[in-house]
Amino acid sequence: MDVEFSILVVCLNPGDKLKKTLLSIREQTYQNYEIIVKDGCSTDGSVDFVKEELRISAEEIRKTDGLPSIKLVEKKDSGIYDAMNQAVLESKGRYLYFLNCGDVFYHKNVLADIHKLIGENNSETGIYYGNIYERRTGQMVASNPRMDAFGCYRNVPCHQACFYDRKLLLAHPFETKYRVRADYEQFLWCFFTEEIQGGVSFVYGDIPVVDYEGGGFSETRINKKVSASEHKEIVRKYMPPGRIWKYRILMLLTLAPLRTWIAGNSVTSGIYNRLKKIYYGKGVKS
Repeated sequence: MDVEFSILVVCLNPGDKLKKTLLSIREQTYQNYEIIVKDGCSTDGSVDFVKEELRISAEEIRKTDGLPSIKLVEKKDSGIYDAMNQAVLESKGRYLYFLNCGDVFYHKNVLADIHKLIGENNSETGIYYGNIYERRTGQMVASNPRMDAFGCYRNVPCHQACFYDRKLLLAHPFETKYRVRADYEQFLWCFFTEEIQGGVSFVYGDIPVVDYEGGGFSETRINKKVSASEHKEIVRKYMPPGRIWKYRILMLLTLAPLRTWIAGNSVTSGIYNRLKKIYYGKGVKS
């Protein structure tokens, strides 16, 4: 049987978070998946749990002939996106999903729901995505259900919400020169590229995919500045100057900085995300 999903977990000294994340994968009711743990040579003992899982998994596979497999790759890398690229090369699944240490699947039927979404909307090459539960604010954050150029400029789905056709990440790996926004650059390549025959489909399902821990690498004060700088560089790579200026003006007119603050505030984020979901549900063009 071909593997449907590869769940890719990259880590370096993650502590107990790695075990928590792996257990949430093991709880999935849909069983046609593999787990790739790409570890950057941790020294905190966290991968000992994976090694125990490998031993148990090997024994159980011999008994049951088919439990999901787990693979540990211990190899140095130059950072998170290099680690993600390495994990991709180790994978066999048709669709790839990156689950960060500390994050967990929102419920035990996530893979089953995504598998159903793929079956109902199967395309030659696609990205299937849903929503994320933001632990920091306690809110479900809806992704943009209709991707267009302005949506790519403003609000691409969080990569923790996305299941990527493996071909896309082999054809265009994450560009490691970007410290914070390599996943954004890769998404824009998928949207704007004409190199994939038939184009790339973006299929949204109103599915809560992940319980997202937040507060990680990309959300530090320094990396927020890096993120803004990389965003400017990446959009110039894929969009003409006139379009960029148009979108900048639209963002200013729609009070984007204020909306970002409201969305990130635990007091106001609830009403904001409810209104956003209503807006998306009305079919308003993003």
